[in-house]
Amino acid sequence: MQEFILNDRVTHDKYGLGQVVGIEPGGALLCDFGTQKVKILSPYPKLFKL
Repeated sequence: MQEFILNDRVTHDKYGLGQVVGIEPGGALLCDFGTQKVKILSPYPKLFKL
């Protein structure tokens, strides 16, 4: 499983390029993809660090 930290640049198969803007207890990530912010739950399917 990949580890993510704040401000990591990421890409998602559905949402495209984005940035990690929040990490919640339990490991959920809040990612800003420009047009929307999306919460992605662990184990982060389709999300990859750039």
